[in-house]
Amino acid sequence: MEEINTIEKKGSKIKSFLGWLLVVLLLSIAGIVYFKYYFVFGEGVKSGYLNYAVKKGNLFKTYEGKLIQEGFGSGRTGTITSNEFIFSIENDSIFHLLESNSGKFFDLHYKEYHGVLPWRGNTKYVVDRIVQMK
Repeated sequence: MEEINTIEKKGSKIKSFLGWLLVVLLLSIAGIVYFKYYFVFGEGVKSGYLNYAVKKGNLFKTYEGKLIQEGFGSGRTGTITSNEFIFSIENDSIFHLLESNSGKFFDLHYKEYHGVLPWRGNTKYVVDRIVQMK
């Protein structure tokens, strides 16, 4: 009789340990996913001439754009390239304003994430508002 009780106690201790281990594991995974895809790593403003704003995607249609910044970037050795800021656009009202004013000078506020989500856009940089348009 005592052997059965000790076996039952050991079984319940193992179940309790596995339950806590599962909870800790799930919370760890949730924290990693939040940090990778939803935590705002950086914010800032980029300025330049809007090259294009497009809606594209195979499964998730997202808004994307490219800003050409003044100055020169570093390409391959011996070449000169322009500084480009490729970004995703958060909502359709910002997209329509950018789309109808392609070629103009913009100051765009953006958020930078550690990872890319397919329904948020193709880049880690997401423009959430227009600061100024010239």
